[in-house]
Amino acid sequence: MADTLIKVDLSKPAPSNEMVHNRWHPDIPMACWVKPGDEFILETYDWTGGFIKNNDSADDVRDIDLSTVHYLSGPVGVKGAEPGDLLVVDLLDIGAKQDSLWGFNGFFSKKNGGGFLTDHFPQAQKSIWDFHGMFTSSRHVPGVQYAGLIHPGLIGCLPDKKMLDMWNEREVDFIATQPDRVPPLANPPFAATAHLGKLTGDAKAKVAAEGARTVPPREHGGNCDIKDLSRGSKIFFPVYVDGAGLSVGDLHFSQGDGEITFCGAIEMAGWVHMRVNLIKGGMAKYGIKNPIFKPSPITPTYNDYIIFEGISVDEQGKQHYLDVHVAYRQACLNAIEYLKKFGYSGAQAYSILGTAPVQGHISGVVDIPNACATLWLPTQIFDFDINPSAAGPVKHIDGSVQMPLSPDK
Repeated sequence: MADTLIKVDLSKPAPSNEMVHNRWHPDIPMACWVKPGDEFILETYDWTGGFIKNNDSADDVRDIDLSTVHYLSGPVGVKGAEPGDLLVVDLLDIGAKQDSLWGFNGFFSKKNGGGFLTDHFPQAQKSIWDFHGMFTSSRHVPGVQYAGLIHPGLIGCLPDKKMLDMWNEREVDFIATQPDRVPPLANPPFAATAHLGKLTGDAKAKVAAEGARTVPPREHGGNCDIKDLSRGSKIFFPVYVDGAGLSVGDLHFSQGDGEITFCGAIEMAGWVHMRVNLIKGGMAKYGIKNPIFKPSPITPTYNDYIIFEGISVDEQGKQHYLDVHVAYRQACLNAIEYLKKFGYSGAQAYSILGTAPVQGHISGVVDIPNACATLWLPTQIFDFDINPSAAGPVKHIDGSVQMPLSPDK
């Protein structure tokens, strides 16, 4: 049996746990140490540290302080790991904590984080998803059930000081180009809510002021939200500091490509069973500056899709040049409008696209001026037929069931 090296108590505040942290910095002490070849288990909080509750109000999604997230278990030091190596991580298994067999999906208020479709859904909303073994369903989004492709939204190794300084400089400079933008272009260091694991003493204030926020993916991995990086995957991480400093959190029971709802996927508390190894000098051997991975041999089998196209012409009819972001947004909006014809609200349809195992594809980036992106929606997750027919759509969903919504204060 693999030892559980990091445990979390969901009844206690996440900042009281010195085995977790919510910033990236090379001076954060290792929470524990392992050897190459070791197997071990890390328990994790949900990414908000338990702030979001299993209830029928979205006030918590509206009111959360996003400077506190993400709460990550680690860093785990790997003996013998040195800068330039590759840390090989096998995700042997992942699951939900037995005392927390549920998860949440939400849309942040535009005033507090926003999201991919924030102009269409500017207010905070939430859906709760219950776990039934490998399947999930929601009291707030009727008519769908699907198998989970459980994965960590966030996993990576500590940066060295040079990389940390590069991150902070480029992101702070980027914010300065539109300092009053809502939501902001990026999130700068913020010392007040930094939780730095076992770090104590005089160095704490300096690390808190410099520590990079965990919101974006970066060269080391981080918050990549890749649904196919699931149990059974093998990941190759660049190593930047002695010991590597592996951390993980933000577990998802299920997610659509793009995690388009931002408080996206079905967020949960859980555990990760993993094994680590090293490829000495692997970064130079393989020319790697970002992680690479091999996908899981286990995936939900959905083989019938309706595929929605989008092009790089925005909602106002403005032409963009080969812009995949705009094209994928249009594909998502087209899918939402389609699902509304069956009785879903726009919010329920949006929640489905953020949580179900939909596929997002870059389908064309050469035919000027329009990029083409596609969203693949599996038809088998629905309790009814959503395929187009001559008879037209039938409203199968009772419009009285809605997702909780909390107006801005």
